[in-house]
Amino acid sequence: MALAETVKKYLESGGFQYQLVRHPQSSSTRESADAAAVPVDHIAKGVVLKDSKGFVTAAIPGSNWLKLHKLQDELDRPLELAAERDVDRLFGDCQPGAVPCLGIAYGLETVVDEELDSLAFIYFEAGDHETLVRVTGEDFGRLLRGMRRGFYSACKVQ
Repeated sequence: MALAETVKKYLESGGFQYQLVRHPQSSSTRESADAAAVPVDHIAKGVVLKDSKGFVTAAIPGSNWLKLHKLQDELDRPLELAAERDVDRLFGDCQPGAVPCLGIAYGLETVVDEELDSLAFIYFEAGDHETLVRVTGEDFGRLLRGMRRGFYSACKVQ
């Protein structure tokens, strides 16, 4: 599969330059970072949340945990993690568990952790467990222009 068709169309419709970084199969963000030899905090992972109003994707650094209560307070919504079956349905052209952080490409409200805004290069899931997309930090900002930004995550204790 490599690059999910929805992600490809979104990238190409905006004229964004990107590279695909292939790596051995992985089952977590940390494993993907290790396999691709990139810093885990340079991977923007997508966390899918839901409530009665719908779904939200949070793009946060791969090294961090989502601060759910902060996001709930800021959006004034009782969000919770989306069920796997819902995520699989929403990201139907992706392998299960390989969620791109570009929820907007799938018509989902998307929020972005500002910690990602200072990076020169950002990587994110392409839609399978063997490929990352690499874009400049500037293009990542443009990919998610207009999306709500804030500090929605905290570094995991190592």
